[in-house]
Amino acid sequence: MNRISYLTPSEVACLSRSQRAERVAELVQQANRILSNAISQHVLVDGRALAATVLLFSGGNDSTVLAHLMRSRATHAAHANTTIGIEATREFVRQNCREWDLPLLEFMAPREVDRYEALVLDQGIPGLGHHFKMYQRLKERALEEVRRQLVSDPRSQRVVFLAGRRRSESARRVAVPAAERRGSTVWVAPLVNWTKLDLNTYRLMNDDVPVNQVTDLIHMSGECLCGSFASPGEREELESWFPEFGQEIARLERAIADRTDIPAHRRRWGWGATVREAKLQETPSAVGQLCTSCDERSTAVTDPSTMPA
Repeated sequence: MNRISYLTPSEVACLSRSQRAERVAELVQQANRILSNAISQHVLVDGRALAATVLLFSGGNDSTVLAHLMRSRATHAAHANTTIGIEATREFVRQNCREWDLPLLEFMAPREVDRYEALVLDQGIPGLGHHFKMYQRLKERALEEVRRQLVSDPRSQRVVFLAGRRRSESARRVAVPAAERRGSTVWVAPLVNWTKLDLNTYRLMNDDVPVNQVTDLIHMSGECLCGSFASPGEREELESWFPEFGQEIARLERAIADRTDIPAHRRRWGWGATVREAKLQETPSAVGQLCTSCDERSTAVTDPSTMPA
């Protein structure tokens, strides 16, 4: 493969427009090879059957480009309804899946006790150190329901999950594999070598890539707003664009306002913003495979010298 596929973000920025287009054309070919190789090496090589190829579609910029690129090779799309996201993002995902004639599996965590309201009523509103628990309960368990629906026999079948993970997202993602198997699930990252500029170039080359207006407004998908990685002023910005989000958070805050068994600081959404920078410099919080925007936040203040060569 031409070295152009492995340029750093700074090197990509130095390319001419025609060179960036050439690079993206090569990255598109590479993305398809990554998926084909993953199926050969992690599914068929063991004599298993491929139960389904599922696009993990959050509605963010990365997952939207991935969905547009891979929609013809996917059998389904999946969206984790975290119960604390922006409804407009969920509708964006639904609408595009309808237009692409792509069956959408939209799941919440199967148990009520694992959904956001129940978690808040149990332990208060999460902060930085609680993010991974939020990921496990709100996203991971919902995707496990997707796997269960598609894989009837884990011993003979496997499902491929296509995720928009990229190595240039953060220090934590720099060594992310293009494909890996975990039980009967094969995780594949077709965009693993793409940069943000590559995503933008792809959009310029394909004017039918949909745009989520939520992402344009708040610069993240809005799929999950659990508050673990809230920044100063974030709540006010979210409420200005999406007052229904503010109303829901205010309702939850009222429900725990007088709870003496919950620390006072954990009775208000976004409380971790005041300690976030210091905490991140000490130890970046764990994030899940699908928390792209949270992953960028979790390593926002990490020393670049700690990145692997």
